[in-house]
Amino acid sequence: MDQVNGSVVTEFVLLGLTQSLGMQVFLFLFFSLFYVGIILGNLFIMLTVIFDSHLHSPMYILLANLSFIDLGLSSTTVPRMISDLFSSCKIISFHNCMIQMFFIHVMGGAELVVLIAMAYDRYTAICKPLHYLTTMNPKMCMLLIVAAWIIGVVHAVSQFVFVINLPFCGPNNMGSFYCDFPRVIKLACMDTYSLEFVVTANSGFISMGTFFFLIVSYIFILITVRQHSAKNLSKAFITLSAHITVVVLFFTPCMFLYVWPFPTKSMDKFFAIVDFVITPLLNPAIYTLRNRDMKVAMRRLIRQVVSSREIP
Repeated sequence: MDQVNGSVVTEFVLLGLTQSLGMQVFLFLFFSLFYVGIILGNLFIMLTVIFDSHLHSPMYILLANLSFIDLGLSSTTVPRMISDLFSSCKIISFHNCMIQMFFIHVMGGAELVVLIAMAYDRYTAICKPLHYLTTMNPKMCMLLIVAAWIIGVVHAVSQFVFVINLPFCGPNNMGSFYCDFPRVIKLACMDTYSLEFVVTANSGFISMGTFFFLIVSYIFILITVRQHSAKNLSKAFITLSAHITVVVLFFTPCMFLYVWPFPTKSMDKFFAIVDFVITPLLNPAIYTLRNRDMKVAMRRLIRQVVSSREIP
């Protein structure tokens, strides 16, 4: 690969989160506990949706896919973040850096589409309940999921093909604790203004546009519910508040990291940690704590597992 792009840089230096031993121990425990929570929480949601036939509906199938994406997105960065905490030489190879960037954007692009699909699902269920079963049929649900992954791959490839062929001949300090397109482009030995604009447009403006589109969509749903029945407004708000919270948690860091792609190091650390650690852990909690069907299904699954163990 190095011969392909004429690069003399074979590795990049990542930024440490902290130099304090006490803070390193704290962050090690913090990230480790959160990553275990991310794995268990998202796996529990996926298994519950798979094994409980009551949850074989578009809303929960999309939720299971969101959990899978969150688990994948977190796994692209958090394990390395944990392993690098006590490392004096935080090095990532050129190939591994490219792979990390690619999968971050595949997962990010797929999650963006899944969140749009979940908004469409709620709009149909709340505003057009009589057409819900015909509109959000199994075929449509599968098409939305396949489209999410295709768009995620296209989103990543559309940036990756430009970055992989850039010449890297000198500086290799990433200035961040993970690899991402804006940071890597800055290290190239050429004028990258046009490429920076492509990345900002591809990730930043799309994130911002999608965020405002989803927020306006949820407000429209609430207004529609209020016009038809004020009594159902509180119920609809409880249902949609979980979706709105997840949208805000996912898109806010994306907008800061890509629309304003070179913030201060402390801001970069904060938003990256929110994106890769906090949000993937909170999503399962938000959707399960605010959803009665999910809580009932999880209790049912736990009872089945316990009862199966008791049978001799």
